[in-house]
Amino acid sequence: MSGLDTAGRRALPGISYPERYLHDLALELTGLFDGTFNAETVERYVLESYTALLRTSTVKAHLANNVRRFATDRLAALAQAKGALAHDVPEVLFVCEQNSGRSQMAAVLTHSIAGDRVHVRSAGSMPAADLNPDVVAVLDELGLDSSREFPKPLTDDVVQAADVVVTMGCGDACPIYPGKRYLDWALDDPEHLTLDEVRRVRDEIRDRIEHLLQTLEIGE
Repeated sequence: MSGLDTAGRRALPGISYPERYLHDLALELTGLFDGTFNAETVERYVLESYTALLRTSTVKAHLANNVRRFATDRLAALAQAKGALAHDVPEVLFVCEQNSGRSQMAAVLTHSIAGDRVHVRSAGSMPAADLNPDVVAVLDELGLDSSREFPKPLTDDVVQAADVVVTMGCGDACPIYPGKRYLDWALDDPEHLTLDEVRRVRDEIRDRIEHLLQTLEIGE
């Protein structure tokens, strides 16, 4: 029967046996976060992460790996927010609407400039299916690889873990928590720009990042 696995269950795109894969992933992450989260919490995060990425994923071959990375990072963020995981460097979260352009450029550029002195995340209030190809191109011009990046939905846990939250045209979607630094960068959306204009936005983001890093207490 087309679309069913050997046990008669309907197989979802990108993962031949989704129930088995998600069960095994939940077991793996339960072990990784042993002493921090119980099995029920980990399983819920895995299922939520899978469902969220399945909605927009177009490259189904990457879905399993992306679910693993997304669920792991969300659990790590929650552990940081709860004080159960070391918070050794500043945490910066970049948020735009689709997480396919501005916030992705900001995350990749920040990592290239600051390296391990800052931990960076990015997310979107309404994530797209893929990164903007012009954004990929202008990062590649600088020798920066964005091939492992993918649009991710904005979740409460990554906001809780952040020290600095930089928004870029995502409206009021980002929750506000006391004790965090919020910045709003007015930047043009690459979706509506020419390649040269995307380069301009990239360079503007880089300038803003260099200024932001000067305000953070990070070592050389």
